[in-house]
Amino acid sequence: MIQEIATLTIKPGAALAFEDAVAEAAPLFQKAPGALSFRLDRSIETPLEYTLTVAWSTVEDHTVGFRNSEAFAKWRELVGPHFAEAPQVKHLEHVYLGF
Repeated sequence: MIQEIATLTIKPGAALAFEDAVAEAAPLFQKAPGALSFRLDRSIETPLEYTLTVAWSTVEDHTVGFRNSEAFAKWRELVGPHFAEAPQVKHLEHVYLGF
């Protein structure tokens, strides 16, 4: 399993509209081949910064399958207008879990 971690900075005044857009877009991820989970968190210290975490079966499920799909285009159509800057995306692989 791979975790896609995206840091999203939202325009001032757009937080609620962005959160609504993410809720509307969630089914796009639920239907995406290889998508295992979808989560959005807001920073307490920096309220206009969000972290999107999507679990994928493989990196390619995200970078090839989803990114080249109509679902990705719809995702960006819904949430893109709220971005203050381009998302910062990385992929993580689990190596250790504590308690």
